Amino acid sequence: MGWVRTPLTIRGVEVEIVASLTGLAGLAIGLASGLAVRVSERAQQAPVPSTPSGGLPPGVASVLSVLRSSAVVVDGEDRVLRASSAARAFGLVSGDRLVVDEVLAMARLVRRDGEIRETEIQVAPSGSRSRADGRWFAVRVAPLGSHGLVLVLAEDLTDMHRTEAIRRDFVANVSHELKTPVGALSLLAETVEGAADDPEAVRRFAGRMQYESVRLTNLVQDLMTLSRVQGDEPLPALRPVTLDEVMAEAMERCQTKASAKDIELTVGGEDGLRVRGDQELLVTALRNLVDNAVAYSPEHTRVVVATKRRDDGHVEVNVTDQGIGIPDGEVERIFERFYRVDPARSRQTGGTGLGLAIVKHVTSKHGGDVTVWSKEGHGSTFTIRLPLLDAPHRPPAGITSANKDTAKNNADAQVDADAGKNIENTAREGTP
Repeated sequence: MGWVRTPLTIRGVEVEIVASLTGLAGLAIGLASGLAVRVSERAQQAPVPSTPSGGLPPGVASVLSVLRSSAVVVDGEDRVLRASSAARAFGLVSGDRLVVDEVLAMARLVRRDGEIRETEIQVAPSGSRSRADGRWFAVRVAPLGSHGLVLVLAEDLTDMHRTEAIRRDFVANVSHELKTPVGALSLLAETVEGAADDPEAVRRFAGRMQYESVRLTNLVQDLMTLSRVQGDEPLPALRPVTLDEVMAEAMERCQTKASAKDIELTVGGEDGLRVRGDQELLVTALRNLVDNAVAYSPEHTRVVVATKRRDDGHVEVNVTDQGIGIPDGEVERIFERFYRVDPARSRQTGGTGLGLAIVKHVTSKHGGDVTVWSKEGHGSTFTIRLPLLDAPHRPPAGITSANKDTAKNNADAQVDADAGKNIENTAREGTP
C-alpha cells in the first residue's frame, strides 16, 4: 500500500506548483496590462510640442528681436501677435492690426497658398492722404509655421530713394548748366566765323566767348570742389589757419566785382584768431559768401566781413550785406545744389548755383556750420561758425596800420548798425 501512495503525493505537489506558477504569471500579466494602460493615459494627457493657438513658435521672438528690419507677426485672424517698435513708429501697425492695405492683402495671400511674396511700397505720413512725402519700404511676407501665422519684414528704403533722387537731379542739373555755356560758345564761334570781315563784331563776340568760357571754367571748378568736400572721408593734412589771411585773400578775389558796382568791402573783428583746416577751402567758402553779397546788393552799398569770438570755444565769421534779402520761404533751400531763388537774376550774375552748397559742406568738414538771417529789403547776414584752435581768451591784438584801424572801426559800426536794425525789425514785425 505505501508503494502506491507515494506517486500520488508527488503528483499532487506538481499540480499545486503548476497552479501557483500559473497564478503568478496571470498576476504579472495583469499588473503589466494595468501599467500599460496608465502609461497610455498619461501619454494622451501630455502636451504635444506644437505652436499654441494665439502664440509664437519657440525661439521666434528671440530671432525677431535681433532683426534690423521692422518685423510683424500676424495670426490666422489678421491680428498682430508681435510688432517691433520701428513697425509701429513707421505707421505699419496700429493697435493689433496692420493698417497698410497692401501689406495686409499680401499676408492673406501668403496664408492661403504658402508662397513668399516681396514688393516695394510707399507709406503716407500719419494723418496725410498724400504719399508724396511718405517712406519707402521693401516688404517681404512669408508663412511662419503651419498654424496660419505670417511674418512681415519691412526694410526702410527712404534714404536710398532720396539719394537716388538727388543723384538724378544732380546729373540733370549739371547737364543743363554745362549745356548753356557750351551751346553759347558753339553759337558764338559760328557767328565769329561769319563776321570775319567785321573786326568790331569779331571783338564783341570774342569778348562774349571769353565770358562764357570763364563761366564754364567756374562751373567745372565748383563741381570739382563740391565733389571733394561732400563725401564722408575727412580732409587730409589739416593745419593751423589764421582767419585774417583767409579774409584778406577772399576780399582780394572779390574786389574787382565790388569795385564795378562801387560796393565797399570792409573787414572787422578780432585779429589773430586761428582754426585748424584747409586754407584754400576756407577761402573758397568765404569768397562764395562775399561774391553772393556783392551780386545781390545794389550799387553804392557796403559788404562787411567780421569775426567774433564766442565763449564756447568757437569763432563766427559774419558776412553782412545791404542787398535785396531772401524770402522767408526760400531760406531753408538756399544751400541746396543748383537751387536759385531767382533763376533769371542768377543768370545775370553768372553764378553756378553751387556756391552756397560748397559753403555748407566746407564748414561741415571743418566741424562747424553755416546759418543765415535775412529779410526782404533789409539785407542778409551769413554766419560761418568754426571751432577755435586757441580756446583760451586773448585780448585783441594791436593795430599797426591807420587805414586798417579805420576799416575795422567802420566794420564794427556797420555790424552794430545791422544788429540794431535786426532787433528793431524783430520787435516790430516778429522774429524772422
